[in-house]
Amino acid sequence: MSGIYARQTRPAGRIALIAAAAALVSATALLNAPTAQAAPPTPISASTARTYLGQLTVAAEGSTSGYSRDLFPHWITQSGSCDTRETVLKRDGTNVVQNSSCQATSGSWYSPYDGATWTAASDVDIDHMIPLAEAWTSGASSWSTAQRQTFANDLSQPQLIAVTDNVNQSKSDRDPAEWMPPSASYHCMYARMWVDVKHHYNLRVDSAEKIKLQSVLNGC
Repeated sequence: MSGIYARQTRPAGRIALIAAAAALVSATALLNAPTAQAAPPTPISASTARTYLGQLTVAAEGSTSGYSRDLFPHWITQSGSCDTRETVLKRDGTNVVQNSSCQATSGSWYSPYDGATWTAASDVDIDHMIPLAEAWTSGASSWSTAQRQTFANDLSQPQLIAVTDNVNQSKSDRDPAEWMPPSASYHCMYARMWVDVKHHYNLRVDSAEKIKLQSVLNGC
């Protein structure tokens, strides 16, 4: 009986030591756990997107005269040595490691546009959901440079997303009537993001663009 009793009544100090050790193991496991992939800000729902789409001004695209990407200062410093591109790479990637200059040296990136996964940051572009030239012809030509800079580096809206570089290049400056992501399962999300950003910045849509967006959103 005495042996059993001794095992059942450990000294308080020993119990505290065991608890501390267990907590340390748990904390270490948490630190070593895979980093969950983040994502751009969640866009409005499909039903809200349908409502917002109906509120957008419909007009023919404006002229590209005078347009230059330099009029949308982008990849500005966000924090320390991290610019917008590196910030989005960190946000959208998994287990991303950055060097002292904030450059991503390793990690993996899933591109929802085409379902591909990449392990080199050089294979990933940061797509402007509303392309800069599209914004210019939809109303941004009248903005100040400061407004265009905010738009081109906006982390608070679903405007920036890490995707496969050549897929982003195939999109170029085209709107949804002219281009949609190769992955059909992402079309609903893409339309929601597109309308969300255009509504937030009060940008216009042309008639073909609106028809395509309505079609996609009605199927969500």
